[in-house]
Amino acid sequence: MSRKVTLFTGQWADLPLVELLPLVKEMGYEGVELACWGDHFEVDRALNEDSYVADIWSKIQANGLTCYAISSHLVGQAICDNIDERHQAILSPEIWGDGDPEGVRRRAAEEMKNTARAARKFFDARPDESVLPAVVNGFTGSSIWHALYAFPPTSQEYLEKGYQDFADRWTPILDVFEEVDVNFALEVHPTEIAFDIASAERALAAVNNHKRFGFNYDPSHLGYQGVDYVKFIRNFPDRIYHVHMKDAWWGHGDGSVGVFGGHTDFTDPRRQWDFRSLGHGDIQFEDIIVALNDIGYAGPLSVEWEDGRMDRVHGGTEAAAFVKKVDFKPNAMAFDAAFDNDNQ
Repeated sequence: MSRKVTLFTGQWADLPLVELLPLVKEMGYEGVELACWGDHFEVDRALNEDSYVADIWSKIQANGLTCYAISSHLVGQAICDNIDERHQAILSPEIWGDGDPEGVRRRAAEEMKNTARAARKFFDARPDESVLPAVVNGFTGSSIWHALYAFPPTSQEYLEKGYQDFADRWTPILDVFEEVDVNFALEVHPTEIAFDIASAERALAAVNNHKRFGFNYDPSHLGYQGVDYVKFIRNFPDRIYHVHMKDAWWGHGDGSVGVFGGHTDFTDPRRQWDFRSLGHGDIQFEDIIVALNDIGYAGPLSVEWEDGRMDRVHGGTEAAAFVKKVDFKPNAMAFDAAFDNDNQ
């Protein structure tokens, strides 16, 4: 095993951090990726309370863990989205405000800038040494996701307005990330401005390949779409800023629900795809590890555990062991170098 195995705390935000951290250690993890919801990482407190980040690190270290990334998916989603009542459920009252869509988007953008600043303060207070860059993972939202299918007829000019909206809203945010030396990693995902390889290329171009814009690689969101999730790694070798380990299966439904989900709930047996605990789906993780080794990715492998059919502690424990088993260090020398007389 060559990389730290961490747990993304987003799906565990119902547990206070002080309760979750011992469980994370017990399940076999070496660190956490802290979600910016629940009480796991509070941006305002990080910026305004002198002792807050030191206290978080103290809790992390007391449980023999570490941290390489924080995640702001919920706030990020609101920056480019067409806002509706669903967003109120995932946003704080301060960001939601009166619910006026443009006001929500602007407050979310300011919160993301503050998240970059809080991340810098947090990682500057890191008690142990790390050469890895500071990372904030998250979503961007999209003003054109509703136009996924091209009817009414959707022109490229119409779509380009969506990418321009993304660039206009995110370039000032990315400039703050640059000021504080933090990377933003978009989790390429349906409903975001980038959801496959082609749209990821277009998103990068929209922000002029801004050095702070990269990807939180998650194969589960690519596989069920039919996207080559190993090709994604090889297409963006210098933009993989963080990695989620998450599994999915597809082709297991009864033929009545397609890839768009049929307005069914997760775990509905009719579904064409669903998220699964690591090792129980169709993602070929050894291919992923080979590709990550080939591009020299040295960051953590962060389990985002989702499986509506399995107890999460059982699944989380099993997933930590699975990642440790599947990961391996790249070879330090050519496998046939021993045949060379100079090496004997």
